[in-house]
Amino acid sequence: MGGFSIWHILIFAVLVLLLFGGNRFSAMMGDVAKGLKSFKQGMADEDEDKRHRHEEQRRQEPPRLRDDARPLDPIDVTPRPGDPVAPPAPRDDQAR
Repeated sequence: MGGFSIWHILIFAVLVLLLFGGNRFSAMMGDVAKGLKSFKQGMADEDEDKRHRHEEQRRQEPPRLRDDARPLDPIDVTPRPGDPVAPPAPRDDQAR
């Protein structure tokens, strides 16, 4: 009822083969496959080129320094044993 059955698809495929011919149809599909392959290769080359440029830029950048000209140190955010800890905020599903 309004949808395509297997018979509709088969009849359509036979009509397409009759109109375009087997050889011409397979040549078209080969051209489509070649186009997809070259597109994927182009995208991979572009990604590789971006990665290479990024690595070159990082090698050429001097290390970032603070105002007193020392390299940046990582920030330690682990709580010390004697520090007071704030109680957790109440959840929405808990009664107030």
